[in-house]
Amino acid sequence: MVHIDAHTDCCDEEMNSKYSHGTPFRRAVEEGLLDPKRTIQIGIRGAANSDECWEFGVKHGIRIIYIEEFTKLGVDKVIEEARSIVGNDPTYISFDVDGIDPAFTPGTGTPEIGGLTTIEAQAIIRGLRGINLIGADVVEVSPPFDSSGNTALVAATIMYEILCIMAEVVKNNS
Repeated sequence: MVHIDAHTDCCDEEMNSKYSHGTPFRRAVEEGLLDPKRTIQIGIRGAANSDECWEFGVKHGIRIIYIEEFTKLGVDKVIEEARSIVGNDPTYISFDVDGIDPAFTPGTGTPEIGGLTTIEAQAIIRGLRGINLIGADVVEVSPPFDSSGNTALVAATIMYEILCIMAEVVKNNS
């Protein structure tokens, strides 16, 4: 899985629940639904994370690229690393809009400053062209938090980019 987000979503509990927006990937690893060694998280940062959430991923072999490392490596190296981790096996992309800086996507429940630009986000998705993409999501868009509508536009555009590379996979497999 390629997971683009500000948060690892690997907490044990979030808001007193084991099943919430902050826990899905921990549950998926625990339940054997997600191979942590074939998972990369890109853009992780911010105060809404905790040591417990970060440590789970590291302990189980999830490759976490914090925003500082992303900035140091650059988009092309991060794409190269993501492609090497997912290989040719079936891959899912999970894209949380708070992975992008809230200057571009303010309409989300857990904004974290210092995120990806929209150009970087598009480059990551386009750089995954040719992977064995079997599914994807774009999550945590909250229109009431964004009167400009920009978050919805960014999310729809990111999904469009994902669907373009997914359509190629479908075409090549038919």
